[in-house]
Amino acid sequence: MSDEKDTTVEDAPVEDAAADDGTEAVEEIAPEPEPDPNAVTVTINGRAVPARKGELIIAAADRSGDYIPRFCYHPRMSPVGMCRQCLVEVEGPRGPQLVVSCMTPVADGQVVHTESETVKRAQEGIIELLLANHPLDCPVCDKGGECPLQDQAFSHGPGESRFVEEKRHYEKPIAISDLVLLDRERCILCDRCTRFADEVAGDALIHFTQRGNNTQVMTFPDEPFSSYFSGNTVQICPVGALTSTSYRFKARPWDLDQVESTCTTCSVGCRTVVQASRDELVRYNGVDSEAVNWGWLCDRGRYNYQSTNSDQRLGSPLVRTTDGLTETSWHSALAAAAGLIQDAIASGGADSVAILGGARGTNEDAHAWALLADALGVTRRDAQLGDGLDPAVFSLAQATITDAATAATVILLAPDLKDELPVLHLRLRDAASKKRTKIIEVSPRQSGLTAQAWRSVGAAPGTQAAAVRELLADPAVAAQVASGSVVVVVGRGNLAEHPGHTLDALAAVLAAVPTATVLPVLRRGNVRGAVQAGLTSAGGADEILQAAADGKIGCLVLIGADPLRDAPDSELARRALAGARSIIAVDTVLTTSSTEAHVILPAAAAGEKDGTTTNLEGRVSPVTQKVTPHGTSRPDWMIAVELGTHLGHDLGIDSLASAQASLATTVPAFAGVTAEALKAADDGVLLAAGAVGSIPTGTAPAAPERNSYDYRLVVSRKLYDRATGTATSTTLAPLAGSAAVHLHPLDLDRLGAAPGSSVKVTSATASVVLPVQPDATVVRGTVWAGWNLPDTTIGELLDTAASIVDVRVESL
Repeated sequence: MSDEKDTTVEDAPVEDAAADDGTEAVEEIAPEPEPDPNAVTVTINGRAVPARKGELIIAAADRSGDYIPRFCYHPRMSPVGMCRQCLVEVEGPRGPQLVVSCMTPVADGQVVHTESETVKRAQEGIIELLLANHPLDCPVCDKGGECPLQDQAFSHGPGESRFVEEKRHYEKPIAISDLVLLDRERCILCDRCTRFADEVAGDALIHFTQRGNNTQVMTFPDEPFSSYFSGNTVQICPVGALTSTSYRFKARPWDLDQVESTCTTCSVGCRTVVQASRDELVRYNGVDSEAVNWGWLCDRGRYNYQSTNSDQRLGSPLVRTTDGLTETSWHSALAAAAGLIQDAIASGGADSVAILGGARGTNEDAHAWALLADALGVTRRDAQLGDGLDPAVFSLAQATITDAATAATVILLAPDLKDELPVLHLRLRDAASKKRTKIIEVSPRQSGLTAQAWRSVGAAPGTQAAAVRELLADPAVAAQVASGSVVVVVGRGNLAEHPGHTLDALAAVLAAVPTATVLPVLRRGNVRGAVQAGLTSAGGADEILQAAADGKIGCLVLIGADPLRDAPDSELARRALAGARSIIAVDTVLTTSSTEAHVILPAAAAGEKDGTTTNLEGRVSPVTQKVTPHGTSRPDWMIAVELGTHLGHDLGIDSLASAQASLATTVPAFAGVTAEALKAADDGVLLAAGAVGSIPTGTAPAAPERNSYDYRLVVSRKLYDRATGTATSTTLAPLAGSAAVHLHPLDLDRLGAAPGSSVKVTSATASVVLPVQPDATVVRGTVWAGWNLPDTTIGELLDTAASIVDVRVESL
């Protein structure tokens, strides 16, 4: 007889004995849910474990708490079964057999043994073979103390080896890049680094060479491992074969204290582990956040902790005297800063005070400065520094990173994500390469995602909106965008054109696909948080800089801002700093702009303060202090509060907790971002969605007519440049490339200039001389140059009031 219960009407609970009309009511029985066709049950070490078809045995065992040793397996990469350490015993029709658990999928009714005697002997044999040639470097190896091979030699190894032959010897270490060193004799050929470089990063610059016993990992001849993501291979290497130049011989794992935090180098907001030894930052490692970075970091975010340790850090306040910038006490510096602000307000009202910056700090920092601005009546404030988009994009229907990585279609109206937001590039590359998402790209220059794009259209400056409308009129494209969810990744792809062109292109997409959601991509770490916390105004940075240049700003406050390097229009920034009657700078180091300041207040850097940051999708995550702030530097929110006290205003903040509470209660977007919510959320808290709004269109001035002599200028960023965090990191600073202008090879032939020769580039505002290079990724009729690179003056050519910038290129 069946064990199933005979379900009848009498067995079902009846809530009402009779219906309203007096007749007897009989409750309908809800149909049983359909069984999940993909659900299976396997038995692992005698316990039933639910799983899904296609799941690997090793993944199911991880969920059940049955650890299977492994070296080559990584859940974010395809399995290869290289190391054979994950052997398990599976019962089959012909009896038990050993299988590789990282290559074998589960099956319903499957019986798996991970700790049988047969399995133990097999795993001991694998360890013995791996150690046959592995050097006894543990006392000096950077991986010692956190090495899976070391750990598993103790937990799953034979205890002694039968191999007595001399081990292999190679030259060590070999620098395969400026950031990574290779000890070949330590390598166990797990294929992790090579798979990451090929599958995840798309930079297949490291691979196996030779054959048989001589197989080794190596770069291609005369080509270094010049990937933006090389540090990930060091982190996932299960032995000490790959080590980083910045960490080698610096510390041992048992010497390290660590906290989990969030990277603020760009606006992706990757989760990290911040590690310190003897009160000094020594290493960042990625944390696997499902919603954001999947454990990956770009090399800039991984290594720029060195800027916190830099000997260029400001440790004491500075005040300008007849002898120049002179160290002073905090009380004196704050009193001097308050005096400058009071003088400006007394002579020209609150409009004569302006605040630039705030995106390099925390949400609490931005909130405190916004409160101070409100108390003073200061409306001129901006965190985007003239290179962003209208904050109205945050009021549109928003997408998350996961939405973009799972959408049917992603439309890119953005800069090269590989250079500006590298880990977002990895997420979208993964989606496209695994055929989950089709990418449509409209750009003035090919990007790191062009090879994965389903459609890629090269659009000259000022033509994006027209290119979008033409593209969406294509029946195949129209069918694709109608096939599922659409996410528009939108950002400033060209600093040499008016941002209105980008907004017009976005409006064209939304007009054709009203259900599309938007993922705004702004480069600086906390632009979105700073803007939504209140550091923004209608005119933006360009209006502030123009007012300062016209002598209308009595006091310009720079919060982690360097207009001479950050603002696109270098000439306008220079005139603004000269025109402002006084300047107050709050920063971690002296910059080209802060050296012009009258008062400089030293700020705590990343790793030296607590708080929260908001990434590009509106996800609020904690940033955590690990080391003591340098010298007497202080968090920005504390500086704002104390400056307010000197100005006679109580901001109602006396601690970080009170700053967070004030932010959550006074700023609607942060209403749900409480300390309790942050503790409960593994991947941060998304900002509350506001009402869906609209974006301004038609704001870009009309582009001038083209002629056959001029080129349209495209200026965008590279990952490594003269940004403060890069320039003050000893490992990263040398990676900033040299400045040059790039022309399509056919345009360069027409110009008659040799590659590498100097050319004169002239715009309506200035002329500069730079080397020229052929570049097939550049659209014909345009010239591309990197922003803020060493020895470059490209900002002299820009005019933020212009629609686009045309330049004349002449060979010298």
